[in-house]
Amino acid sequence: MPIDPQNALLSVQAGLAQLSTLIVSYSFSAIGAVILLVVGYTVAGLAERSLYAGLGHINGFDATLRHFFSKIVRYAILVLVVIMVLGQFGVQTASIIAAIGAIGLAIGLALQGTLQNIAAGIMLLALRPFRIGEYAEVGAISGTIEEIGLFATRLRTVDGVYILAPNSTLWNQPVRNYSRNGVRRGDITLTIGSWNDIDFAQKTMLGVVAAERHVRREPAPIAFVATVGDSTVAITLRYWTSAADFFATQIDLTKRAKQAFDAEGISVPAPPPEAPRPEPSATRQ
Repeated sequence: MPIDPQNALLSVQAGLAQLSTLIVSYSFSAIGAVILLVVGYTVAGLAERSLYAGLGHINGFDATLRHFFSKIVRYAILVLVVIMVLGQFGVQTASIIAAIGAIGLAIGLALQGTLQNIAAGIMLLALRPFRIGEYAEVGAISGTIEEIGLFATRLRTVDGVYILAPNSTLWNQPVRNYSRNGVRRGDITLTIGSWNDIDFAQKTMLGVVAAERHVRREPAPIAFVATVGDSTVAITLRYWTSAADFFATQIDLTKRAKQAFDAEGISVPAPPPEAPRPEPSATRQ
């Protein structure tokens, strides 16, 4: 059947008109999408910086939390912008939101432990059971706090060992913070023979602590009999000092107390002599 040139021309013209309409329509959609992306990206950056600066005016608000919340706001705005851009091209936004929710649920179930660490990190940063530079003990973990992150906390032990502890581990156990109150009580116990003058030994220990400049005068240091054995008496010197000087003061006072006892002739009981070892029996022939 021969093709009518007039009908063919009309069909081509109709197709070109429809194509022109689509090009114009999608061009406007593309331009609108680009504008949305640029504006959304700019607004997200401004919102992030504004929130970060605003939270910085809150006294004591942790810098890590400021960074975390400002990033959440930024990414939330960017996700909203992407949904709006897809809507410009006729994509059903309800389906996108449902898909994002399903993906978020799946990720949440897969990363339960990680999310627990994040939640614990936020609680640690908000309630501050310990701060950077403080010495704390949590369960079997102890050391100086070097960094509190959203996922884990970094510590340094007294012997210089690096520890990275998950936040959920630290949050679920009692915390002993040795630096928080600023002062600590120290005890030094020395054992002497029961034949020594106990009052003089206590006076000697108090004389030693009186010359130590790091020891606080209130509460006043005291020396008392801690335990009494068959031929020994344990005398304890109790004092208060700053948390920063605790270990150095304890080491110094222990040495000086022993030297003072030696200088005053306060004797420490000698250890019992070792029992003689039996001679090995001769091998029978």
